[in-house]
Amino acid sequence: MSTQIPDAQLRDVVKIFGESTVAVDGISFAVERGEFFSLLGPSGCGKSTTLRMIAGLELPTSGEVLIRGEAMGRRPAHRRPTNTIFQRPALFPHLTVAANVAFGLKVDRLHAREIRQRLDEVLELVELSGYENRRPHELSGGQQQRVAIARALAKRPTVLLLDEPLSSLDLRLRVQMQRVLKHIQQESETTFVYVTHDQTEALAMSDRVAVMREGRIEQIDVPAELYGRPRTRFVAGFVGESNIFEGRANGSGFVSDGLTLHVPGAGVAALVRPERVAIAARLDAAPGWNVFDATVEEIVFHGANVHYRARLANGRDVVASRPNDAAAAVAPGDSVQVGWDAASAAMLEE
Repeated sequence: MSTQIPDAQLRDVVKIFGESTVAVDGISFAVERGEFFSLLGPSGCGKSTTLRMIAGLELPTSGEVLIRGEAMGRRPAHRRPTNTIFQRPALFPHLTVAANVAFGLKVDRLHAREIRQRLDEVLELVELSGYENRRPHELSGGQQQRVAIARALAKRPTVLLLDEPLSSLDLRLRVQMQRVLKHIQQESETTFVYVTHDQTEALAMSDRVAVMREGRIEQIDVPAELYGRPRTRFVAGFVGESNIFEGRANGSGFVSDGLTLHVPGAGVAALVRPERVAIAARLDAAPGWNVFDATVEEIVFHGANVHYRARLANGRDVVASRPNDAAAAVAPGDSVQVGWDAASAAMLEE
């Protein structure tokens, strides 16, 4: 665990709108220096409100927001060592790229030499050197967003806050910008706090992810643990596709809807990701595997992967996902076996 003061920290923060609408309900977390930290959750879970409280655009009803150990109190946004990037780049259409990036530096009355130096640095960082004299309408959506990032980084904030900045881009450009954002964050060593409802984005870019639900934090973890070892049904269902077997332990194993499963530990439900499920006319499984007879109900082609939905004898469905080049030679209506190694499952705490 790091001993240095976190770049951003929330302590028991609550935000209530009006008399009774609780948007954020007593959350606490710390973001370390140079970390890419994401707030992930569905619409209305409180993630953007949390970001706005760090920025100073909203004030907590109770609790504390600290930047580098200093309580922000009621300090307004323009006096905080943060900068925020929103869904739309909000560039000045009549200004060039260079003028857009330098705008805040001129407001701060930096010397022209310092402005030029920072401008060159950030434009190189976001790979827009040579675009200084273009105007926003001459840029693609991804390039416009990179200008907004450069403008924010030019002021050298302690924490850069990003509120779903890729949501307005098409899929191909979003994937490209994910790589660009991660590269920028690593090269600049700036602390990023990123808000998204897209679990793929969060898992691809983040050092750690906080999953939020109804104003509370369900789990904070590194992406691999969040996906592979979620602690609750909500996290398991929100972060990726899941087969969840609810049940209870008895003397012979874990019983769920009449099925007795081998499981890796204790919990209230067993989670198996579809890519961990094998499917074939006959499985030659090792000891410790769960293997069940089933009937193929549906096969869906997903490009790189093929998804199979198979129905067990007790009526429940199990989803398997196999690489396209290793797809099972089965068809809807076929009798098959599905199975998984008990060690590849995860047990949910609640």
